[in-house]
Amino acid sequence: MKRLLARTWLKLNGWSVRGTIDHPKFVAIAAPHTSNWDLVFMLATATELGIKVRWLGKHTLFQGPFGWLMRAVGGIPVERSASHNLVEQAAQHLRESESMILAVPPSGTRKAVDHWKSGFYWIATTAEVPIALGYLDYGKREAGIGGFVIPSGDVSKDMDLIREFYRDIRGRFPENQNTIRLREEKQDAAA
Repeated sequence: MKRLLARTWLKLNGWSVRGTIDHPKFVAIAAPHTSNWDLVFMLATATELGIKVRWLGKHTLFQGPFGWLMRAVGGIPVERSASHNLVEQAAQHLRESESMILAVPPSGTRKAVDHWKSGFYWIATTAEVPIALGYLDYGKREAGIGGFVIPSGDVSKDMDLIREFYRDIRGRFPENQNTIRLREEKQDAAA
């Protein structure tokens, strides 16, 4: 029933879904993230692909009368103002699970910022799982998984592959798309 609803929602909005799931557990990049609608389209896409996705969201989404709903659809609240060893906790969940898909919006916000947060990369590296190139392309009205990157430990090299994939993908509000660069890359370039 859920799949039929997801398929209907996507079809009514003119969207198609692409990609295959080649791994039982991975970290999925959720990008670009420029609109509140991204969550709805991501969940519909995951359902159409036949996967249950867990996702990280700011803790305030889980407060109030709809907090239970956010958890029911796979949300994991994250307090962004303090370090809670999130990378290790998420990696531990992935290591201990036979199958788990964790979607992470690396921009951390719907607004334009000068770099992505690197948590998605370090969670995947620490858990020794691939990174899925999850996407919502509002320009083409297409969503899905565009392939996988196995973290090599060479952050710049891996990010070059990721940047190349997302180069022509457009968010709902392209002016809010983020520079696809990790803070670690800026430090590497300066050294």
